[in-house]
Amino acid sequence: MIGLLFFALGLITSLGIGFVYFRDLGDVSQMLLKVKRENMVRFIRNEYRLIGIGLGGFAAATLAHFLLGAGPFWLWLIAAVLTLLLYGFPYVWVHLGLRNQLNDAQYFPIEEARKHVGPTAPVVVIENNGQARAHPDAQIMRPHLAGNVDGLGGEDVVMTYCAMANLGQGYIPRIEGRRLNLEVLAQHGNNLILRDNDMGEPIQHIYGFREADRDPNSDGPACPLRPEAQMEPWPTFRMTFRGFQKAYPDGEVFLNKPSPNPFLRLLDMMTEITFGWGIGRQHQEDAPVMDNMDRSDDRLPNKTYVWGITIGKDAVCWTDDFIVENEWIVNSNVGGRDVVVSLDPKYESLGVWYNDFGQPVSHCDFWGHSDQGQLKRVETLRAGAFWHVWSEFFPNTDINRVGSGSMATEGAVE
Repeated sequence: MIGLLFFALGLITSLGIGFVYFRDLGDVSQMLLKVKRENMVRFIRNEYRLIGIGLGGFAAATLAHFLLGAGPFWLWLIAAVLTLLLYGFPYVWVHLGLRNQLNDAQYFPIEEARKHVGPTAPVVVIENNGQARAHPDAQIMRPHLAGNVDGLGGEDVVMTYCAMANLGQGYIPRIEGRRLNLEVLAQHGNNLILRDNDMGEPIQHIYGFREADRDPNSDGPACPLRPEAQMEPWPTFRMTFRGFQKAYPDGEVFLNKPSPNPFLRLLDMMTEITFGWGIGRQHQEDAPVMDNMDRSDDRLPNKTYVWGITIGKDAVCWTDDFIVENEWIVNSNVGGRDVVVSLDPKYESLGVWYNDFGQPVSHCDFWGHSDQGQLKRVETLRAGAFWHVWSEFFPNTDINRVGSGSMATEGAVE
């Protein structure tokens, strides 16, 4: 009787935790199951503890069956297969399939990159002290994180990327002076969730601050409870690869070349095939491929690309069509700061710049050279993100704001 009790409780514990693990961190499981954010955050914080309890339950059931003769063998065998699937798939997918390149990313000259990246392919760019790095979407899609010990022009900057949001963002991976040991864990709201493995704390990619510092009383916070306790965003912008070549002929390009390990090479190929299928749909279909959204905003079609910034608690985004219709340049005010939104057709890049000159800007090129003087890029720009993701995390955002008005501009391009 005691053996049967151990057998039953062990299997219930093991399969119950295994199902939750697969549901919350299995990623592709979200194509079928809607996962609550609080459940996902709980498992991220306690992943190894819960895995240990679950596998301990299966070990107890196994001992009870083989040493005490409890339970039928067919039931133990089915439970063993399910345990292998429920624990093995999410662990391999997250920790091997999505392994990042936070410290060992490889960057190549443009001549080498031309063999792997098409001229019109979109790239996400960061630059410092004349050193520029381009990250093609297709190359950074799987690792999600890219950086190396050399840093960017002497600064410790890494590229973070979420394919579901179409969002690349450079960050200095430090909070309160401590370098973060970042790992990709999941996504919710169609946006990546990272974890600082040293603290075990989730970090929402689009925000850059830890879940513990999230303001629970704010409806889609643009700032955490402690603004100083977040990763510092680095000015990040999009352009085509051919535009990058024109602007930075000596620039570096991130390439995610195949692993020499045959097992990892096969796993990477399978992961990228899965990603390619899902992300292709994400760009074409109005509905999110993984519908774990908490909000909906029909002011723009879901898959509209927007260029959004936050200054203080103010959030505003613009569409590229709107900028083109306004002769390639728009003056606005966000969070009490004057800004300029300009699209440079030569380099095929839309940028947002601080304007501290007190006068409207009538011309601004890719480099920030304006008729008023040299402008500085807004570091909080999220370039080309999907509208449904931007509005999920910044629900009070204005669209296509001009001047100093606080209401969304009429005539936003649909």
